[in-house]
Amino acid sequence: MNLVIVDYKAGNVQSVQFALERLGVQATLSADAETIKAADKVIFPGVGQAASAMAQLRARNLDKLLPTLEQPFFGVCLGMQLLCQHSEEGDTELLNIIPLPVKHFETELKVPHMGWNQLEKLQSPLFDGLQEKEYAYYVHSYYVPLSEYTIAQTSYPEPFSAALNYKNFYAAQFHPEKSGAAGSQILKNFLAI
Repeated sequence: MNLVIVDYKAGNVQSVQFALERLGVQATLSADAETIKAADKVIFPGVGQAASAMAQLRARNLDKLLPTLEQPFFGVCLGMQLLCQHSEEGDTELLNIIPLPVKHFETELKVPHMGWNQLEKLQSPLFDGLQEKEYAYYVHSYYVPLSEYTIAQTSYPEPFSAALNYKNFYAAQFHPEKSGAAGSQILKNFLAI
């Protein structure tokens, strides 16, 4: 399998690569359009701030390429948010692949939301082999509301999208690469899609 991790200097690519290696899978790190287009599957990690991540994508013309991809695609954390239309973080226009907004947590709880939360209402082959209420690891200050594209949810304290699926684009707000056995199973399931 030709698996590519998009390396646009705004993603936690090493930890995703190590998680895949633990599954016996080698992935290519690349920001090259032809390499990404030729991949069987694409993983799109992201950490940091939406506007600076979008600037990195634009600098490499990846903002034009990624919405055209047709192979299975998996956005992780900020990588999930970047697939959406618009973020309240810095009033940032995103890739506009999934027609949803990204909002800032308005809560008395500590922000960023950081730590382990349960996955609920699992509705995708991405979660095959997992039970309701499995735990996943989160670090984020912004979230995607529940929608018709939500395939798992969690709460902080209000419910929000833990994972999305729109056409060939899958995405998780949590970090599967830091979510123990459940996260490994989710990565395995993505590779089997």
